[in-house]
Amino acid sequence: MKTVSALAALLVSVFLLIAGNSLVGVLVPLRAKLDAMPDLTIGLLGSAYFAGMLAGTLASPAIVRRAGHIRAFAAFVAISVVAVIVLPVWSAPAPWLALRGALGFVFAGIYAVTESWINAKATNANRGALYGVYQIVNFAASTGGQLSLRLFAAGSFAPFTISGVLLALSIVPLALTNVDPPAPPRFLRPRLLWLVRLAPVSAAGALVAGAANGAVWALGPLYALGLGMKPSAAPLFTSAIVFGSALGVYPAGFLSDRIDRRFIIAIAMAAGALLETALWSLNAPGGLVIGLGVAVGFTTFTLYTLATSFANDRAEASDLVTVSAGLLFLYCIGAIVAPAAASLTMRWFGPSALFAQNAVLHLAIAGFALWRLIADHDAARRSVVTGKPAGPEPWTP
Repeated sequence: MKTVSALAALLVSVFLLIAGNSLVGVLVPLRAKLDAMPDLTIGLLGSAYFAGMLAGTLASPAIVRRAGHIRAFAAFVAISVVAVIVLPVWSAPAPWLALRGALGFVFAGIYAVTESWINAKATNANRGALYGVYQIVNFAASTGGQLSLRLFAAGSFAPFTISGVLLALSIVPLALTNVDPPAPPRFLRPRLLWLVRLAPVSAAGALVAGAANGAVWALGPLYALGLGMKPSAAPLFTSAIVFGSALGVYPAGFLSDRIDRRFIIAIAMAAGALLETALWSLNAPGGLVIGLGVAVGFTTFTLYTLATSFANDRAEASDLVTVSAGLLFLYCIGAIVAPAAASLTMRWFGPSALFAQNAVLHLAIAGFALWRLIADHDAARRSVVTGKPAGPEPWTP
């Protein structure tokens, strides 16, 4: 794939970044527990990361516009390296919360740079497949980073050092690439109303993806334990979802390059909602639970890829950072709010209520995507008859 080879340096950088970040992401709660930090603090460390990421989505367009893609990327990565290597040196709740927030902040900028770069080099004919390749790199790096912790003692400096090394090395491929970066963003902050008007299905899809995925990552192990899995086997369930996600993103993206992306969203999310309903109905562990986990990852975890591709189909080159930051902002809102709601429903109705909530979310976005697709087709047919432009009047923020 010619476009993939042109973006090879960026994909190598992404792999190193995600591997380093996922290693420290799984290490932090383990080390916090070993250091006898309160359970509330350990929970807040995850919230601090997403809160920092939320703030980063507001600031990253202005930073990228001022410094350019490559220099902004280097600055973001440099801050992440400092945050990671300071963590074991200053092991206390307050600095760890601040450092996790800083990591979330800079990774919002890193995602804005990398995703806008990929979308700038893609076309509407290959955007879904190319973004699928990017997500496969993400999943592979995330899995590799987490598994690498098995090589080190969680109580030592070594895993923090390795994470810092991986993050620092990620600057090298992108700094040496001869591929031109995208145009700087027009706007200095995310423009959510503009994004909703540009691609309402994408905006809603990013919010739902954050809500559903955030709930699964936060509470999926508790679902497995509540179903009767042993603590040592519970990670098999979340790993099955990751595996299914890696299998699903490329085919979904490839199909969406040939069929309206909203139709693929509707079909994939409706199928995912049925699978989640099956998980909701199960009351005992077994191979079927693991298989359904793979299938849920294969279907529902394609949503953010499809939503991002659809929004960028409609955006100008100078708007790509703004689109990425806006979608990530909505994703973070969902990821912050939904796990709390899911924890309450699980307390009231049992662990399987996690997937009841996600089934409702995915069925809702499937219906919305299908409704928008039908409405746009009806508007296009009317425009042929009346000679008037289809859809709403152009809107400039």
